[in-house]
Amino acid sequence: MLNYLLPVSLGIEAILLVLVLYLLIRYKRLYRAYDTFMRGKDAETLEDTIVQMGDELRDLRSEDRANKDAIRVLNKNQRASLQKFGVVRYNAFKEMGGNMSFALAELDYTNSGFIINTVHSREGCYLYIKTVDCGQTEVLLSAEEKEALEQALGYLDR
Repeated sequence: MLNYLLPVSLGIEAILLVLVLYLLIRYKRLYRAYDTFMRGKDAETLEDTIVQMGDELRDLRSEDRANKDAIRVLNKNQRASLQKFGVVRYNAFKEMGGNMSFALAELDYTNSGFIINTVHSREGCYLYIKTVDCGQTEVLLSAEEKEALEQALGYLDR
């Protein structure tokens, strides 16, 4: 029985020796990583660093919130601004030379805005304005005004 016990215990000791060497190598690697992380830092400066990072994170979150609010306001203002237009130049009177008259349609995001029609003649220049609500007008439009409105709505190419 003693003959079997000695080789078994030597085998177990060899396995344990290999395991101890493996764990020692892992410990040294871990210690090197820890030492690199903690180099130049004591517990108080590390705590200060963590507190400072937390403060910076709070500041960034409040800036992010302010930026999102500003973007919402800009989007709201952009929708209310005139952003679509159409222009048609034409000759109002055949005896006059050149396309001195024009119709200009300007619309916002909801296709509301106005149409300006400027008619140039020998006696003077006349300006007419018509309101547009959701792409529709309450008054009849001339062919040029209708074309300018369709350009602004994107139905026609400029």
